[in-house]
Amino acid sequence: MAPNPSTSNGNPTPPSLSLNNQIMTKLKPAKIFKNAIDPGPPPQASGNQQQKTPPPPRSITGITFDDRGDQVVTAGEDETFRVYNCKTGKLTKTLYSKKYGVDLPRFTHKNSAIIYASTKEDDTIRYHSLHDNKYLQYFRGHKGKVVSLEVSPIDDGFMSGSLDKTVRLWDLRTPTCRGLLSLPCPPIVAYDSTGMVFAVAVGAFARILLYDQANFDKSPFLAVELNDPTLAQISYPPRPIFVTHMSFSADGKYLLLGCSGNAHYILDAFEGQMIAKLEGHIGLERRSLAVPELIEPAKGISGEEVSWTPDSKYVLGGSLDGRIFIWDVQNLQNRSDHDRKFPPMKVQATTILDGHPGPARCVKFNPRFAMMCTAGTELAFWLPDPAGESEETAKDLLKKKGVA
Repeated sequence: MAPNPSTSNGNPTPPSLSLNNQIMTKLKPAKIFKNAIDPGPPPQASGNQQQKTPPPPRSITGITFDDRGDQVVTAGEDETFRVYNCKTGKLTKTLYSKKYGVDLPRFTHKNSAIIYASTKEDDTIRYHSLHDNKYLQYFRGHKGKVVSLEVSPIDDGFMSGSLDKTVRLWDLRTPTCRGLLSLPCPPIVAYDSTGMVFAVAVGAFARILLYDQANFDKSPFLAVELNDPTLAQISYPPRPIFVTHMSFSADGKYLLLGCSGNAHYILDAFEGQMIAKLEGHIGLERRSLAVPELIEPAKGISGEEVSWTPDSKYVLGGSLDGRIFIWDVQNLQNRSDHDRKFPPMKVQATTILDGHPGPARCVKFNPRFAMMCTAGTELAFWLPDPAGESEETAKDLLKKKGVA
């Protein structure tokens, strides 16, 4: 029997909980786990000098909720994945993958099992039981690091995108891949909420390809060229749009493109029109605030810092300075043929929340409860504060920071 219909992240269809601006502005960290990741070895002395150079801090690189929203699993650069109870706010289990590393954790439709990508030794995807800490299956075939991994919202299928420039389609019940797409560059993948359509982002060529799941071996039924005319106003030639994440809205109408730069985009999922440009945050391609010219447009530090709320009314996003941005996207309008030649509508955050130290690398909302999870060098559980004082508006906070 197939699981209940769910979103493109494998989460169930949004419940009756209705989010609104009042709830979103009152989100505050209810629990902060400062030891959510092992800080690593102590600093080593450099050269003949006695001064010790601290290594870059380790970060959590991926988070995933189970379908019921009861648990969240984090994966980090310390080669551990940790299981937290969302209701009690407690760490329940720490598991290790020291030999292979761990990245891109994804709950299957069982709340006791996840799949994840390796970061060293090989490029195998591993199916892991959280209950007894055993591997259930190995999925071999990729010849490069897996950089995108998504579970089908309707069955036991999943797909992966790799640095070997392929997309592979899998089934949890068999170790052999059931489909293969070869592309001109490393791809990012996403399922729509029905599981019948999936999207592939071909970053270096600024293209989004949409495929029919039942006919994936055929040509894509829609190919979208990403074009933002406003980028030419900033520099020439305009900077490329480098997609690090994709996810469909729960109703399947929109496709969110998370990008490594200072903007994310929302496309119409049926015709591929670029509808909205989400701005205000500092893109995670900038690896250091102190060295602004250090820019790496690649999916090393970013990829999970932007996501939908379960009802698709809001987009959540992290920032290099640790702030959390919330964009209200309830009033998006499709563009007519006449309007397509104009730039996408610029959308500023309606709420900006002070986050935690360092980049907010992962931001996701619980699929069933009014709870947000953010992660970087620390892990935070956010809940609406019922005490009364609402969070500062985006405009107030920008003034306070000296930005506006």
